[in-house]
Amino acid sequence: MSDIKFSVCIEMIFNDLPILDRIDAVAQAGMPAIEFWSWRNKDMPAIADRAAQSKLQIAGFLADCGADLCDPEIHKDWVKGAADSIDQAVAAGAPSLIATTGNEMDSIPREQQHEAIVESLKAIAPYAEEKNITLCLEPLNILVDHAGYYLVTSKEGFAVVDEVNSPNVKLLYDIYHQQISEGNVIATIRENIQRIGHFHVADVPGRREPGTGEINYENVFAAIAESDYAGFVGLEFRPSTTSVEALAQVLKIAGQA
Repeated sequence: MSDIKFSVCIEMIFNDLPILDRIDAVAQAGMPAIEFWSWRNKDMPAIADRAAQSKLQIAGFLADCGADLCDPEIHKDWVKGAADSIDQAVAAGAPSLIATTGNEMDSIPREQQHEAIVESLKAIAPYAEEKNITLCLEPLNILVDHAGYYLVTSKEGFAVVDEVNSPNVKLLYDIYHQQISEGNVIATIRENIQRIGHFHVADVPGRREPGTGEINYENVFAAIAESDYAGFVGLEFRPSTTSVEALAQVLKIAGQA
C-alpha cells in the first residue's frame, strides 16, 4: 500500500490568506501539491513561481473554456477554450485539468447533450495527448450544491470516458458529490480505478474535512492506496476548524501522520 498524494484546493482551504500566501501555508502543512478553480482570474506565472519556491506541484485547475461542454451549438468555442487551458497547464507544470459540463439544457434532448460532451472531448483529446495533459470530467451532485447541472452519475461519466477512448480523458471522482448522488463509493472506485484521473474529497453532510460526517475515509483512503492509482487526491472542503488542523486530520486518517 502506497501513500496517497494529496492536493490542497486553495479556493476553499487557507482562503483567509492572499492567494500566494496560501501556497506557502500548504507547504508548511506538509502537503505536496495545490489545485484551484479558474486560471483566467489569476496571475498564473506568479502562482507557478511561488509553487516552485515552495517545492509544491500544481496538480490541476479548471479547463475554463468560456462555453458549456454539453451545448452542441458552441462546440468549437469549448474546444478552443480547452486548448487554451491545456497550454496554461503545460506552462504551470500541471498534469491535469478539470472539465465540467455546464447545466442541462431543457431545449435539447439529453442524448444530444451527451453526444456533444463526447464529441468535444474527442476533438480535444489528440491535443491533450500531445501535451501530456489529462482532462478529468467531473460529475456533481444536484441535490445540495449544483441544481441543474448536467452530469450527475459516475455511470454516465464513465460511459463518456469509454466513448472518447483516450488515455488522456478520464473521470474526476468527487467522493463528496458521489456519496450524495449515488453512494457505493468504495466499490465504484475499485471497479473503475483505471478510468479515474483525479479525486476530490469532502465529508457529508456539510462539505467539511474527512472525519466530520458519514463517510468512512479511513476505508476510502485505504481502497485508493491499495490500488495502482498514481494521481492526486484533491482536498476540496470547507474546514470546520482551522485549515492547519483540518489538513492534519486528513493526514492522520490516511495514516501519514
